[in-house]
Amino acid sequence: MPFATILKPTLEITKQAGDYLFKEFKEFKQHNIEVKSLNQLVSYVDITCEKMLVESLSKLVPEAGFITEENTISKYSDKLNWIIDPLDGTTNFMHGIPVFAVSIALVEGNKTHLGVVYDVCNKAMYWADSSGAYCNEEQINVSPNTELGKSLLATGFPYYDFDGMEAYMEVLKELMQHTHGLRRMGSAAIDLAYVACGKFEAYFEYGLSPWDVAGGAFIVKQAGGMVSDFKGGENYLFGKEIVAANHFIFERFYNIVNQKFYPAK
Repeated sequence: MPFATILKPTLEITKQAGDYLFKEFKEFKQHNIEVKSLNQLVSYVDITCEKMLVESLSKLVPEAGFITEENTISKYSDKLNWIIDPLDGTTNFMHGIPVFAVSIALVEGNKTHLGVVYDVCNKAMYWADSSGAYCNEEQINVSPNTELGKSLLATGFPYYDFDGMEAYMEVLKELMQHTHGLRRMGSAAIDLAYVACGKFEAYFEYGLSPWDVAGGAFIVKQAGGMVSDFKGGENYLFGKEIVAANHFIFERFYNIVNQKFYPAK
């Protein structure tokens, strides 16, 4: 299908979802929080927003299936699928912290055709297609910084999968001593978008789901960055771990993460 024809309506659908989130953000009360599992929170906002996205995207590309966080639809395709996180940064949202996003990707097999991350409170629409990566109407690129020591990095703290905690803390220890610092935004989608536009030089995290990273990872790659799992492979969508960086520091950054999580025997 001609993917260029669905770009503008996809961005409009994403913006409508973001407008809904922003409206609810100003009025949200914590008694509406539900617990799915340890530190996994949800509310009517996540579910309603996902239903809005599914309904609109279904009309846009009727043949496409869905991989969604809240499982509001059961429709998987062997070919083309939307991967959706209606509210990436749910915990931030519920505690009144204005760092959360809508994340969408359109994936065909192992190929991503379109990625969108809408940083709602900053009204910044990050998106990428075959032509490159953009924020709103401006083309973006990863940071030109060539030195890890002068880099600002991002990560996400483990919140339910603690099996890798020891390795994770070793990575933090190494990076704290040899970079400009680390930030924990609380939204993987925004972390990746910020790598794509050069605010961060690199990002890593484990314990993730495909809807957390599908849109942002594609934007990073189209902005000139590099993305892999912790073993240097391509299984960062479904492998629950991701490393993303500009191409200058990627190898050194990746090696630190890889050697701590998968030390040579």
